[in-house]
Amino acid sequence: MSSPDPADPSAPARPANTPSTKASPPTPRQIRRWRKYLADEQAEGRLYTALAERKRGEERQILLGLAAAEKRHEQHWRDLLGADAERLPAPSAHRVLLGWMARIFGSVFILALAQRAEGGSPYDQDDDATARMAADEAIHEEVVRALATRGREKLSGGFRAAVFGANDGLVSNLALIVGMGGTGVGAGVILLTGIAGLLAGALSMAAGEFVSVRSQRELLDATRPTQVTLRAAPDLDFDHNELILVYRARGMSQADAEHRALERLNVFTCDCRPELSHDPEEPADSHEIVGSAWTAAGSSFVFFAVGALIPVLPYLLGSEGITAIVIASSLVGVALLATGAAVGLLSGASPLKRGLRQLGIGLGAAAVTYLLGTLLGGTVA
Repeated sequence: MSSPDPADPSAPARPANTPSTKASPPTPRQIRRWRKYLADEQAEGRLYTALAERKRGEERQILLGLAAAEKRHEQHWRDLLGADAERLPAPSAHRVLLGWMARIFGSVFILALAQRAEGGSPYDQDDDATARMAADEAIHEEVVRALATRGREKLSGGFRAAVFGANDGLVSNLALIVGMGGTGVGAGVILLTGIAGLLAGALSMAAGEFVSVRSQRELLDATRPTQVTLRAAPDLDFDHNELILVYRARGMSQADAEHRALERLNVFTCDCRPELSHDPEEPADSHEIVGSAWTAAGSSFVFFAVGALIPVLPYLLGSEGITAIVIASSLVGVALLATGAAVGLLSGASPLKRGLRQLGIGLGAAAVTYLLGTLLGGTVA
């Protein structure tokens, strides 16, 4: 749960630690709302604790810190509710879903979903919540966003290739099959065309991903700084050396470049900009983001083939004509919704919107191809 900027000067002022409740007893509507808040806070605390159990090191401590913050918020509502804090209602449906998924799936998807949940806090609009609680929730969204970003970067290469491969397989082979169906050729020809499109497309996608990722990694290697400044520094002329030119070429100002050069010549002992040198023994973070060329190629091949197989299935099972086209389009539509929703989840965006976007693009391309096939078939005939 999160909120707009708590520092917004247009927001009504509230005490940092105490709720702005009335002196009169709470209304039944307030009690119901507070009980729902308490149930949601408990669910979020359990979620972060469950995620922390699967992590180690810094990420574990961050998640436990979030769970502790939710405990503080939970206590706030307990204090307001008193005896009404027992026998709480069920948490919000999406928080129940998050807790269930946290026990089954990887944390990347869960954190992306939690980011969306943290972005929906009502505390900044509710006078019964403190300003500090609203501010906490705003910060929680940024913490979860950063944790989700770490996970996205770790799987971005292979996941990108998998999503693009599946989407391309679905759309391109559906368009190919529907276009051939529009020409009026037989089901056997369409089936062979679909299988040929599957094999050719999967191989092409795999080769393209391999070359793309390998080339990107090679470009990164070519642009990374080396340790030559350390090796050459002892033999450089103190008054006439090119270290300043090296650091200016790396983006430093004249004054910073001169200071950095004197560091390398042991005039200064600090190492103020270590990122401008590079230890070739250490892997670069940018390489992790790009991913492995073999992983990208394999993901692209497999997922393109799976995606391209779906529109072929009706013809493999003996369907033909308009019936086969409708079944193929329906199956591909469901798959496009799924791939779009997956991208939406990982990006922290609306899964429904991303799924509908994928569906519209894919079926739109198939419709255009079918019309072109119909025109071509009529011309040939």
